[in-house]
Amino acid sequence: MTPLAARLTEETDALVRDLREALAAAGDPERAEQQRRYLKSAMEMYGVGVPRARRIAQAVAASHPCLWRDATGWEAALRRVWDTAGHREERFAVLAIIRSRFSAPHADRIESLALYEHLLRTGQWWDLVDEASHAVGLVVRAHPAAAARMRAWATDADLWVRRSAIICQLQHKERTDLPLLSDVIEANQDDGEFFIRKAIGWALRDYARTDGAWVRTFVTDHPRLSPLSRREALKHL
Repeated sequence: MTPLAARLTEETDALVRDLREALAAAGDPERAEQQRRYLKSAMEMYGVGVPRARRIAQAVAASHPCLWRDATGWEAALRRVWDTAGHREERFAVLAIIRSRFSAPHADRIESLALYEHLLRTGQWWDLVDEASHAVGLVVRAHPAAAARMRAWATDADLWVRRSAIICQLQHKERTDLPLLSDVIEANQDDGEFFIRKAIGWALRDYARTDGAWVRTFVTDHPRLSPLSRREALKHL
């Protein structure tokens, strides 16, 4: 192992330790059990709310700056925290760091899709998947070539990967890739899974704030959309 690699390993160990200690200190056991029941989480929880977990994650990340200087160290550190997490908030922390300034040079790289796909396939629930999908959207917006990956994800056997393909353009407004949005929805319009039908409605409702006429026409032209998807899409129109 090179001296640099050894230093990064030590820093990553320290990041994991500091993060766990800070989250545990802020935890509330009673709240933890309530959150765990709400999220149907098999993973233990500290009982730290998402806003506070984000603040803790960013403060801890700030004390380990060498981990964020290059994409390789950034991804390795985040994977380590995620894959060794014993509590759900440790995974929230990874997503918070991805959204922070420390990840700005790396988060929208097309190569980062490999990390995000890993988070989706191992997160396997809406709270983690929906936040990870924001990161996916950064790549989609920055790299038109990523649209092909989203079309492939839209037909994946994993429902959470499909959900991410559908909702990854939330809040993209006028920068939304409409052919891509159409394709990923059409690939899933016959899916009876609640989280897919809800995602379709959510994606359309969000874009309706930018172009309500387009969404009305899309819903009219796609009679196979589920009642839930249609209702959500037209909710504010």
